[in-house]
Amino acid sequence: MQNLTELSGNVSSNNSLSVIIRVCVVIPFFCVFLCFIAVMLHIFASHRQFMDTSCYILFAYMLINDTLQILSSVLLLLFAIGGVKFALVYCIPLLVISTATFQNTPLILATMSLERYVAIFYPLQRPVAWRSDRIWIIILSLCLISFIFPIIDHTIMEHDPAVDILSTPVLCHVKLVNSSQIQTLFKAATSILAFAVVAVIILFTYVKILLETRKLRQDTASVSKAMHTVLLHGFQLLLCMLAFTIPITERVIVLHSNWRPEDISYFNFFCFILIPRFLSPVIYGFRDQSLRSYIRKHFSTALTK
Repeated sequence: MQNLTELSGNVSSNNSLSVIIRVCVVIPFFCVFLCFIAVMLHIFASHRQFMDTSCYILFAYMLINDTLQILSSVLLLLFAIGGVKFALVYCIPLLVISTATFQNTPLILATMSLERYVAIFYPLQRPVAWRSDRIWIIILSLCLISFIFPIIDHTIMEHDPAVDILSTPVLCHVKLVNSSQIQTLFKAATSILAFAVVAVIILFTYVKILLETRKLRQDTASVSKAMHTVLLHGFQLLLCMLAFTIPITERVIVLHSNWRPEDISYFNFFCFILIPRFLSPVIYGFRDQSLRSYIRKHFSTALTK
């Protein structure tokens, strides 16, 4: 009996240490991400030339979307680590926001690629919707599209009759809330369709701009820059698609190690959801020459102070 007590005490202490380590890794990483996003949004708000350009408006929208996605994902992770339970009426909106913002990122990347395509092929007669003062129409459309599928997913949700949506506390986890086969197939189909459409759009715009660079004898610098920007959007899409490798990595880790399920989930979240969302705006921000100069000024001023 004493040995069992000591063993349970060691297990609980190991679990507590594991929880502390996870929180201490995620929270600083998340704070650094928020600081970087805050600096970039401050740059956009402080300099009018950025808010008068459609591509920068779309990039600012992507920053806000990724911030909401990481914020909701980190909250869900902390709730899962702490075993926090609350009613479905509070859980479902959080899951909808997390899913919608995740699916919205590739749509934004496709829109940014199309914006570069329009800027190259229609420099003087740009369609009204792609102008900086009307780009909010496209942004609003992306929001509606990204929220439609998660709402439908949770509308067809089959929950336990014993669970009261308004009062019964449950663990807010997508696998526990949406566990039916129909929902799994619906979610997989919508995600695969969205990423396939986005991949086709990015490939189409890249090929068209590449062909345009061979035709033009002048102003090849701006066309070449647009081509590299579209290629960067393709790389950002690949970063987003890393989340689809989670089932594969889970099976590989289970076969070759003795990790606990919660450790596997944490590893996949950190490597395939958190880090790609952090790298995507950082790479785009430092690649742009105008943004890079302002970012350096802000950080050098902060370090000097």
